Amino acid sequence: MTDLLITPERFPIRGRFTIARGSKTEAAVVTVELRDGAHVGRGECVPYGRYGESVEGVVDQLAALQRLVAEGLRREDLMTLLPPGAARNALDCAMWDIEAKRAGMRAYEMAGLPAPQPVVTAYTLSLDTPSAMAQAAREAGHELLKLKLGTEGDLARLTAIRAAVPDARLIVDANEGWTAGNLEAHLTACAQVGVELVEQPLPATDDAALAQIARPVPVCADESAHGLDSLDALAGRYDALNIKLDKTGGLTEAILLARAAQAAGLDIMVGCMVGTSLAMAPALLLAPLARFVDLDGPLLLAADRDPALRYEGSRVYPPEPALWG
Repeated sequence: MTDLLITPERFPIRGRFTIARGSKTEAAVVTVELRDGAHVGRGECVPYGRYGESVEGVVDQLAALQRLVAEGLRREDLMTLLPPGAARNALDCAMWDIEAKRAGMRAYEMAGLPAPQPVVTAYTLSLDTPSAMAQAAREAGHELLKLKLGTEGDLARLTAIRAAVPDARLIVDANEGWTAGNLEAHLTACAQVGVELVEQPLPATDDAALAQIARPVPVCADESAHGLDSLDALAGRYDALNIKLDKTGGLTEAILLARAAQAAGLDIMVGCMVGTSLAMAPALLLAPLARFVDLDGPLLLAADRDPALRYEGSRVYPPEPALWG
């Protein structure tokens, strides 16, 4: 028998996290624990309103599975019981964790993936005025910065940030905030300041325009891509794919999606919502397959879990078994 424990939690953000769609001051997560008397497996998800999710809705989705979990629900069966999304992610990752502990193996070994190594993660700068973002870029001290853009004044923001950190690598995330009318001008400006990747410049419902223009900077799908069934629609529009476990519904489908994206010639970014180290740990297993890693969620929090991932400068280190996997 395996018990399923479901716990909503809140973690204050250091200051305020702002993107084109709004601001927040805390990370609202749902944590899952699987207990069989000898082992404990854990997973975490971040319900996201952009995808119609809420903490209450995720809790209800998971609670409906408690009897099946107690009777021995398998991870493979979970993919047919819940859609890709936050609820399935938390339970899928908890299942990986408890399976690894039962087998006395690391999760990456069970998944047939290379052993994760320390990797450079992007560090996210919230949307703000050009001068405030330039100052934040100087103070961050990270070699790879992710700039939240997507509103009036983005060209000035790009210029100010590049002047402030001439040697930093830059990624831009417009969070669906640009339009078909200003897209080419913004991509040109990004190319001029050496931006390496632009995430989701157009709304997911309006991204067909990406196939009609030259892309001087590679463009990465985020809101336009979730699980495997969204991959075909990216052809001709995107050069890369941001894989987030909260979108794919866990590590199981994320691995399948990463392999399929590679076969389709897409670069991979491994990304995250704003969550704790428990949410980042399983995503780190995909880092060896990725060109870009963006797993800085805990760095944006006022305090992380204990135990936590180790961050040193721009690098994040693989999880210890006490945390996950």
